[in-house]
Amino acid sequence: MPWKQLSVDVADAQSEAATAVLEAAGALSVTLQDAGEELLIEPDPDASPLWKTVRLIALFESSVEPAGVQQRLRAILDDSQLEVRAEVLADRDWSTTWRDGLHPMCFGKRLWVCPTDIACPQDDAVVVRLDPGNAFGSGTHATTAMCLEWLDSHPPRDQTVIDYGCGSGILAIAAAKLGAASVHAVDIDAQAVTVCRDNARLNDVYSDFNVQLPVDFVPPRTDLVIANILANPLQELAGELAGMLRPGGMILLTGILADQSDAVMAAYQPWIDFDAPLGRDEWVLLAGTRNTSP
Repeated sequence: MPWKQLSVDVADAQSEAATAVLEAAGALSVTLQDAGEELLIEPDPDASPLWKTVRLIALFESSVEPAGVQQRLRAILDDSQLEVRAEVLADRDWSTTWRDGLHPMCFGKRLWVCPTDIACPQDDAVVVRLDPGNAFGSGTHATTAMCLEWLDSHPPRDQTVIDYGCGSGILAIAAAKLGAASVHAVDIDAQAVTVCRDNARLNDVYSDFNVQLPVDFVPPRTDLVIANILANPLQELAGELAGMLRPGGMILLTGILADQSDAVMAAYQPWIDFDAPLGRDEWVLLAGTRNTSP
């Protein structure tokens, strides 16, 4: 059958959020290009695009409605002028195309993200099983990689965990696999909620796993909040996210560019005592502890 290819140009800082929308809308693959058309497919975990403008090219089944995808992107990126271009492609064996760059990836000492049909090379590994084309979060972006490495070195054993902006569910599933007592995954996109549920079932963690839209979510007093979104919504949600934590609980924030870290920390200053920021390329991970302020 024919396929539809959708392409859209966004600022580098928005590429993560735009990828999330495309994959949550059902993209089978998303390829990143710079203005010079240089391909970057399955970048290494330590790498992220440094181009000022990124072209995202997404492959969909023919039934996708480009106008609907464009509407989602405009809403998430707050850009009423953003345009999605559509092209019909002839049928071909796409399965071998996206598998060309697919391989198991290790984060920290023993946390691995592996495709569903590829064996993990480490016997005592904690394995999260994911294939591309679901929702954002495969481990290849620097922000996701930093979160996974942090979880590997700070396993949330017997803790209650909230993943706010869960996308594919990769971080929530990793927390569950690392011993969390219960996990709550939240996303504004209904399709991402569905994908996250499917991935939780695939990884056999769904029994202690709750996935919801924000409007339906009643947060418990929790031990760890993870939010891998973008700097502006992180600042807007500061009081809400900090309020989910018990005193002494931890918060993990990323999707933050290095020059945005001070502003994000300032927004959380009344409630959170942050450790020194961790950086990779142009991105920053902030880990902090809830103090006893009301």
